[in-house]
Amino acid sequence: MEKTPKSMRLHIALFGRTNVGKSSFLNMISGQDIAITSPIPGTTTDVVEKSMELLPLGPVMFLDTAGLDDTTVLADQRIRKSTGVFKRAEIVTLLCESGIWGQAEKNILAKAADNKLPVIAVINKIDKNAVAADFVSMLHNEGIKHIIPVSSVDNSKREQYLTEFKQALIDCCPEDFIQPPPLVGDLIRSGGVAMLIVPIDLQAPKGRLILPQVQTIRDTLDSDASVIVVKEREYAYMLSQLKTPPDIVICDSQVVMKMVADTPPGLACTTFSILFSRLKGDMRIMAEGAAAIGNIKNGDKILIAEACSHHPSADDIGRVKIPRWLRQYIGADIEVEVYAGRDYPENLAEYSLVVHCGGCMFNRKEILSRIHMARTANVPITNYGMCISFTQGVLERVLTPFPAALDAFRSERDRLAGQ
Repeated sequence: MEKTPKSMRLHIALFGRTNVGKSSFLNMISGQDIAITSPIPGTTTDVVEKSMELLPLGPVMFLDTAGLDDTTVLADQRIRKSTGVFKRAEIVTLLCESGIWGQAEKNILAKAADNKLPVIAVINKIDKNAVAADFVSMLHNEGIKHIIPVSSVDNSKREQYLTEFKQALIDCCPEDFIQPPPLVGDLIRSGGVAMLIVPIDLQAPKGRLILPQVQTIRDTLDSDASVIVVKEREYAYMLSQLKTPPDIVICDSQVVMKMVADTPPGLACTTFSILFSRLKGDMRIMAEGAAAIGNIKNGDKILIAEACSHHPSADDIGRVKIPRWLRQYIGADIEVEVYAGRDYPENLAEYSLVVHCGGCMFNRKEILSRIHMARTANVPITNYGMCISFTQGVLERVLTPFPAALDAFRSERDRLAGQ
């Protein structure tokens, strides 16, 4: 990987009124002119993303939004995109000016509270408007603990502002960003071996492996273990050549049935997508969602959600293979809708099931937000790996390394069978 993927960065959203100086603040923090600034309200028309290294935090992603008090012709579209950022953000930075506080700012605080996001208040333009003590007191009364006065155009104090802002970010940083759920390292002993089955198909970029495979390799090496990478045709032979079995076998979900058939009982095995259900979301909820596949009926509506917007191939996993496997398993017809990238339906209640991709292109916050939306709508949600493994009849086998998820699947399956 030439750079840290977006999904592995701490996402920091910049909110505030139009022309409060969000883009100027972003330029000051980054030390670059990356966002267009202008005294004309509504200059920021879309969410501007800026990736950077912000030591000691490491890789971060700033999300510069349009003003939530926008009254221009495209205001509704801009505001809709801006509010969508709350589902991606892990920290909210609210820019304001001393003495200027109203419904726009209160709405931002309310949405941050709804999404359980910490808020940092940045009082901008102090070169023009001195910070009043009663304004700071008011911010504290609003429940904001971190308040930083800045002048985004005063470069002489940039290091001071940056230091204060970094400290506030560290104080607000979500625990799961500092200590994210494990990917695979806890399943492999130090000095052990992970065997990865990696099909080379049309979805794999030429000359490269796909991101989940690369991240699994890296996590294994970081855990002081070794990696053996094979294609599905060589797996059984390579396994027979080893004097000591690997600690775990991990495969692409599309070859899970063959992998299970070639794997001796007692040898731990799973799929990349199932590993990512733990790293990015809530594995137990995804396992419960897989049990709902057994209750899908003719004519039910299924949502396929992809995190990346790739050009679909003739045998695309989300658009073609999973719908086909679901129809074969159910023995009836279903209606399938596909949403790609950050497009996601607001009304999930019309669906009988959500099948989400592994989410390697999203951060954990966004996947958890989508899981929460599905739970709120009382719609089961699972992911590609669990869905495929269920339809191939091997889900319990590949959930064996995760007893809590396996128990959740069995309990939900039995509950649904008793209805």
